[in-house]
Amino acid sequence: MDRIPILDIQNLSVSFSQYVDMFRKNDLQVIKDLNLKLFEGEVVAVVGASGSGKSLLAHAILGILPYNASFSGRMSYCGEPLTQMRIEQLRGKEIVLVPQSVSYLDPLMKVGFQIRKSVNDKRSKEKMLQTLNRYGLGEEVEKLYPFELSGGMARRVLISTAVMDSPRLVIADEPTPGIHIDAAKQVLGHFRKIADDGAAVLIITHDLELAIEAADRVVVFYAGMTLEEAQASDFSDESKLSHPYTRALWRAMPQNGFRAIESIKEADL
Repeated sequence: MDRIPILDIQNLSVSFSQYVDMFRKNDLQVIKDLNLKLFEGEVVAVVGASGSGKSLLAHAILGILPYNASFSGRMSYCGEPLTQMRIEQLRGKEIVLVPQSVSYLDPLMKVGFQIRKSVNDKRSKEKMLQTLNRYGLGEEVEKLYPFELSGGMARRVLISTAVMDSPRLVIADEPTPGIHIDAAKQVLGHFRKIADDGAAVLIITHDLELAIEAADRVVVFYAGMTLEEAQASDFSDESKLSHPYTRALWRAMPQNGFRAIESIKEADL
């Protein structure tokens, strides 16, 4: 019997309506016929350059696209259509976002109150302390304000806030920018553990090297299109990668010689 994916996206396209001048509008397509499946216990990394449409994928799943955006295609969650109404019921509970910027933390509210989502009962406090401990944060952190946290600590607080309600789908949008490589690997290790505990995790990142370490599958994204989907293990050998652009990314990694493509034709975009 086939497994039912936690998230199933079929032929997703996202467009923006923009005014060319006072009387004319254009539709700018930023995601084109994207297909993606994500299963329980799995980490999938969507890798692409800045501006390729990766974050818009997260926003489409969460139902928080801008007012001038429209999308087509189908999305389902645990086998049922993911309508806007259903997204709003699940968002922040079963489907959660770990945002790109630590500025999402309220600077005027202590960390513990934010992790507990303003709930003060005994059970929530106990669960919060367990969650903090899980991510290497002492109980004293709950009494701190966000400005008192280091960058790595703030990242772990964001993760703690997201997983308090034991979500089934975790979307991490660029979870490691601007932090030391060792701290970044530790953060991605936390997402690996979340998946091992049964959730499905979608990591959106520009860092191919880190994605390979944490993910089961890697989806290579360019200009709103999926160029290739490969097992993370395939990146151990260039010959296992099919698209020229993916192979160009592989060659550009430091351990593979940091080789640039000789011309744009070589990437065959």
